[in-house]
Formats: sequence, C-alpha cells, structure tokens
Amino acid sequence: MLLEKKTSISREEYLKLEETATEKHEYINGEIIIKEEDTINHNQILGNFYRNFPLTINNQDYYIYMEGVKLWLAEYNIYTYPDVMITEGKPVYQGDSKSVITNPKIIIEVLSKSTQGYDHGDKFKFYRSLPTFQEYILIDQYKYGVEQYFKQAEDRWSINFYTQENENLKLVFLPWEISLKELYQRIDLATEGL
Repeated sequence: MLLEKKTSISREEYLKLEETATEKHEYINGEIIIKEEDTINHNQILGNFYRNFPLTINNQDYYIYMEGVKLWLAEYNIYTYPDVMITEGKPVYQGDSKSVITNPKIIIEVLSKSTQGYDHGDKFKFYRSLPTFQEYILIDQYKYGVEQYFKQAEDRWSINFYTQENENLKLVFLPWEISLKELYQRIDLATEGL
C-alpha cells in the first residue's frame, strides 16, 4: 500500500527515479509514494498463480506480468505496480518505455491488512478507467478467500466469492482455472500478519 508521500515531481522525473530505485514507488498525480514490502505469503501466492498460468490458451497468446511492470492510468495520472497483470495479445506500451503497459485484461492483487481498503476502493475505480480491463481478482493472504469481479457491461460489474480449499477459481474471460488448494500451496495461513 501507499506509505510515505514525498515531494511533487513530474512523470518524467518519476520514471527516471524508478530506473535506479531500490524500492518501488507509485506515482499519483505528482506525488510519489513508497510501496510496502511484500510478505512471504503474498509472494508465494503470486508465484503459484504465475507458475500455473499458461501463455497460450486456445491458440491465443497471453502475456502475464508479475509485480515489476508498471501500469499507466492516464485518466488519473497514475503509475502503479499491480501484483499480476494479464494482457490478451501483445502489451501496449506507454511511449517508448518497455516497462509500462496500458492494456491489461485481468489484474490480480493479493490483499494485506494495509492495502485491502485501497484495493477494494480507489484502486479498483482507477483500474476501471481502462477500456481493456475486464476482470479483477483479489486474493486474501491470511485465509482461503478470493473475490472475482468481472465486467458485465459499461460500469456494471458482478462478483463471485471463493472461500473453500476444494473450490476452483475460474476466470470469466479466459478458459482457465486454478484450485484454491493450488493457489494457496505452501502458504502458512497460521502466520497471519507476516
């Protein structure tokens, strides 16, 4: 989540700063904000998802990015680092940068105690400004719990909840699924708050 605000800078200054930064920052309309460090559970869940996702489904190409690729939200003047983004077909880059994309179809975020309000609220609102964005997956890192938001029509979204180890998260816009057992493989749910 967003922890510490710093001085107002231009987008160009921010992008230059991120090239050599030792920690990640989000950019929100001139403010740079340090992202908190990820937990072991957070990292393992992302790895489980990433490792199981195929790059080709029904002869269509998909590209999946985990944590290090930025997303540009032009309507809100924001650069952010979603946990996972999936594009259908090749990524559309912002300008000349090969580390900033603009066309995710699916975004996955792993929730933490400090980010869950932002991920459910403003961040989801920001993401919905993207015309390519169709599906939003929120994963609880402390217990079995996945929320799946999917676009029905313009400004109309539906939601599915998954809370049991034996359930399968089925993507709405791609013919692919993963069991919660696989998604939470090697996760110590007793280490809440790590």
